[in-house]
Order: sequence, then structure tokens, then C-alpha cells
Amino acid sequence: MRVFLATYQSIMLTRGGPTYVLIELKKEFKKLGLEAPFFNLWKGNFEFGKDDIFHIFVADVRNYAFAKSLVKTGIKYVVSPIFFSRHSPFLIKSYRILESISRKILKGIYSEFSMVKMVCNNAELILPNTMAEANLLIKGLGVARNKIRLMYNGVEERFLHGDPSLFEKKYGMKDFILNVGHIGSERKNTFSLIKALQKIDHPAVIITDFFKNELTNECIRKARKNKNLLIVNEIAHDDPLLASAYASCKTFVLPSMFETPGIAAMEAGLAGANIVITPYGGTKEYFKDMVDYVDIYSIDSIRETILNSLNKKPNERLKEYIKKNFLWSVIAQKTVEIYKEVLNKL
Repeated sequence: MRVFLATYQSIMLTRGGPTYVLIELKKEFKKLGLEAPFFNLWKGNFEFGKDDIFHIFVADVRNYAFAKSLVKTGIKYVVSPIFFSRHSPFLIKSYRILESISRKILKGIYSEFSMVKMVCNNAELILPNTMAEANLLIKGLGVARNKIRLMYNGVEERFLHGDPSLFEKKYGMKDFILNVGHIGSERKNTFSLIKALQKIDHPAVIITDFFKNELTNECIRKARKNKNLLIVNEIAHDDPLLASAYASCKTFVLPSMFETPGIAAMEAGLAGANIVITPYGGTKEYFKDMVDYVDIYSIDSIRETILNSLNKKPNERLKEYIKKNFLWSVIAQKTVEIYKEVLNKL
């Protein structure tokens, strides 16, 4: 069996969650003896065997044409859609109905919803990472329920063993509030977090990569007014300093519009931090009752929830739960079983 891992071309420019999903799965597949190369679109003279399949990550417009090409050439694939919307399944379904009516008049109109549906419909199996995502796909986009197989996101075991002294020695801080994510992304809701931190007399750190937009500028201007807030330019994901930051913080905060489920929060949870997180996007399936959920639209709620979390003991129960269920070694083994299911159908 050989599995080609494929995704959109610009993935390494933004280096979000899907980037690390691909990288870590590839590492674990190698340990399991599975040949799983990243698909190289510049390599000519492709030769695919009957036991070769593709695994596409992200089912939107960025991979739409690629999936169509696989179908034309008869190559089987599974897909991790990484699809989420704050719209209800009913609203998504209603939008699609209106789109289909419009298409009869204006040929060639395809929304991103339609493209996600096409990529999913032509896959052998569909691998959402939460039941919330699965329900959107089934009830909103109308994909086949019998094609759904849950494939959860994972976390690297090394975050269990981070050395807190590295961050403490470099920045002179411990037991602080921590956020890791892009500044300038509306979905990450960082501006609201920065405003909430202004009302908290406690050290805080944001480890970030900056989008080049006005929202980033606004965030930086606001952050500079807070003497307790340290902005740290991006720390590489494999840098021990990142694991150290998780290990030395007291509370990790991710008040995003939604997360599916927020790999950074899983990393921090495995390191033993208390977690304050959005309730939207499937986070409750991963973190259950072991974290504090926040009203993302209320600065006061973000502030009060963080303060409450700072007064709690370290969350050992969450750490053990993540260790048992969501290490990449566990996720990779279950994913290989899904690949075998596809090949057994051929």
C-alpha cells in the first residue's frame, strides 16, 4: 500500500493546523512502515499501482481541480475536508438550493459549498475531524453518511515533556497567560483577547506570526499599551522553546470564532496548562468538561474566564485524556485502518 499525501500549494506559506497534521502523520506512517510521500506535482511520468491511493487534505476551492483530475484518471482518494461554517446545516442547504436554481440561468456558477460537496462526493471515504463537521457535511451539503469515518486531529508526545526553564530563562516569566496563533486573522479573535488582557493585571504572552493587514496594525497598537503583555515573533513549531512556553504558562487562551479543534490548545493541554477556548467548531468533542469555554463576543466574558482559570490547579485530567486518545501515534494507526478499508473495497 502506498498513500500520497496531497493538499493545496500555498500550505507552507501560512503554516496553520493542516500543515502540522500532514507533517506529523507522515512521520508516524514511516514508523508504521507505510510509504506515504508528499505528492510532488512537478514530478512527471507518474506510475500508480492498484494499491495506491491519495489522501487529500482540505476539500475547498484550493483542491477542487486536483480532485477532479484524480477522478478523470481513475485514481482513488480519501479526503479530510477540514470544513466548518458558523452557518447552520439548514442555511447551507437552503443556499445550495438557491445556487442550483441560479445556475439554470447563469451557467458556471459554483459556490465553495458546491466545490466541497463535489470533492467529498467523489472520495472513497470522507474523514472529518469532529462530529460537528460530519453533521455539516451530511445535513448541509448532502454527502453520503455511509462514507463518513471520523479521523481526529492529534498532538505530538514531545509536548508532554517540555522544559519550562527554557522559556523562563529567556523571558523571565512563568505561570503566565499564553496565546499562540496568527495576529491579523479575524477568525482567531486576537483583538478581543488583547482588549480583555488590558483589564487583567497578570503577565501574558502572545506567540504569533503576523498577517500584513490593518487588523494586525490595530492589534499591535493596542498591545503596546499593556505593560503586562509580551508579543513574541513566531517560534518554529519544532523549537523546544515552544514546548517550554506551553509547559511554563498557567492558562492557554484561544477565543477564536471557531476551532477544529485547535491543535495549539491540545499541545498546551498535554503540557499541563489550563485551557480557555471557544465553544464553537467541535472543541467540546475533544476537551469535554475539562476546559473553560468562553463567550467569544464578550470582552468581559473573556476576561472573567481567564481570571477564573488562573485560580485553578493545573489540569492533570485533561493532560492524561489527551495522552490516551490524541497522540499522533494513536491517530496514525487508526488512519491506516481507514486506508485498508478503501483498498479492501477495490
